[in-house]
Amino acid sequence: MVPSTRKSVTTKKVPTSEFAAALAVKEGEARWSSKELHEVLVDLHDHRQRLVKMMDLQERELTGLMKDAGDGAGHDQADVGATSFERDQELTLMNGEREMLAQIDRALSRIDAGTYGVCESCGDAIGKMRVMAFPRATLCLSCKQREERR
Repeated sequence: MVPSTRKSVTTKKVPTSEFAAALAVKEGEARWSSKELHEVLVDLHDHRQRLVKMMDLQERELTGLMKDAGDGAGHDQADVGATSFERDQELTLMNGEREMLAQIDRALSRIDAGTYGVCESCGDAIGKMRVMAFPRATLCLSCKQREERR
């Protein structure tokens, strides 16, 4: 079973307008409203819940594949190779989902800390529209582009 690295925070409680308005925005953007922040929170929590369920299922599947790998009797090399390939594929998927789960938890922590929307590289505002479109964003567009060029 996938361990929960974060206490479940209720999504029913709408953040105060003062808390939402204090979050970073780019110059010329409207301040965050409590409704907008609540929508982001609901999206992050829903995505997290789906990921945890999917990872639990994949972990059970992987356990079955590991048991099959240990039982070599009666399997030809093609069966062993196919099982090994399937196991590697499941591990790759789970690693990607673990990374996404960590990004979601980081976004939720940044919201709690009041630093949501601040670029982790340059310290400028990421931009409300960017984080609303991609709630796990930690870099502003120029820092992200610079990172991708490396």
